[in-house]
Amino acid sequence: MGSTAGPTGHIRRLVTGAIALLAAASLVTACGAGDGGPDGRGGGSADVRGVDDGATLTMWTRAATRPQSEVLVKAYNASHKNTIELTVVPTDDYQAKVGAAAGSRDLPDLFASDVVFVPNYTSSGLFADLTERVDALPFAERLAPSHIKAGTYEGRKYVVPHTLDLSVLFYNKDLYRRAKLAPAKPPTSLREWDQHARAVDALGGGVDGTFFGGNCGGCGVFTWWPSVWAAGEEVLNKEGTEAQLSSGTAKQVYETYRGWVEDDIVAPGARDETGATWTGVFPKGKVGVMPMPSTTLGLMPKDLDLGVAPIPGPDGGTSTFVGGDAIGISATSGSADQAWNFLAWSLGDKAQVDVVAANKDVVARTDLASNKYSRADPRLVTINQLVAHGRTPYALKFGQTFNDPNGPWLTLMRDAVFGDGASVEKDNEAVTASLAD
Repeated sequence: MGSTAGPTGHIRRLVTGAIALLAAASLVTACGAGDGGPDGRGGGSADVRGVDDGATLTMWTRAATRPQSEVLVKAYNASHKNTIELTVVPTDDYQAKVGAAAGSRDLPDLFASDVVFVPNYTSSGLFADLTERVDALPFAERLAPSHIKAGTYEGRKYVVPHTLDLSVLFYNKDLYRRAKLAPAKPPTSLREWDQHARAVDALGGGVDGTFFGGNCGGCGVFTWWPSVWAAGEEVLNKEGTEAQLSSGTAKQVYETYRGWVEDDIVAPGARDETGATWTGVFPKGKVGVMPMPSTTLGLMPKDLDLGVAPIPGPDGGTSTFVGGDAIGISATSGSADQAWNFLAWSLGDKAQVDVVAANKDVVARTDLASNKYSRADPRLVTINQLVAHGRTPYALKFGQTFNDPNGPWLTLMRDAVFGDGASVEKDNEAVTASLAD
């Protein structure tokens, strides 16, 4: 990996309980990552298109992004000499499988990753350096900036966007009409969101104002943090080693959610919701307004009249958590030029519009936010336009701190919303301790 990764000095553990990449990273880095090309970094030459010569390539993705990955691979295989053999791995098993494969020098040619875990892989030397290749793309500056940033390590680029999932507000226009709210005017601040949720909740008859995953750390970072970012504030320091989750703005967010709990504005089950059924509540048509993953838009009942809006801050502003998967070429691939052919194609106009946008998925390029498919549904344009302004947090200890059900972030969440909020400062210190561990 040249000077970008070092032999073992940048190795990090992925998450508590997952396979440590100590041996894996050292083996990958020592195995001669330059197998993929003459630059000695595994990335091969900077040809913008790569090579399409009939090679068979292996690719892994996690089950959470299976539909998007499958539609891209199918379209590529139908139009190229190269063939990609896609393996879909259960999401909960994915990190362990990557770690084991790295240790045995048996990584696939291409592998995707939940974007929040990309820093673990880049710092461990598992991806080939794609800097020259990415920079040579004519639309390089238009690629989803938060994904590119998450995949940049020590000034070098290792991944490109693969699938994008954004956090946005969904609101039920029929319930808005019944509550005498304007269906064309979603909340533009957390205060308005609170007012709208309470107005809808007052309808009664099994209707509730809002809903959230109260026992799901991942749901919290995905939908609560944008309200802090929308106010122009940070939740973590730049290095991802210190939490800033006890700020005045963060406390305003917690207080709003706590008010919903105390006044029974939330649909039943929020306290125990682990995320498994979190997105199944709104489609039933009995919740007024709640934050949801953008990828659920295409799964909503056809007869549900819903609107989509950015997540606002306490007094205004907008932001989104840009999740989904980024993808790169493994450092040990012997077919980097061919693997890049797929990546470059997947980001091109035809794939992004006629495959990704046609599938009602979020495009990976900011210049294609409005296209022939999204223009048919203004909600898709709203979602696509948020990509340029969204955030993806950076932290090497993200999993153990924020996704682990035994991690300190979930404790902070629950204390702040289901308790009295008095322990937020102390809980924030525990989050910092986990990040710096």
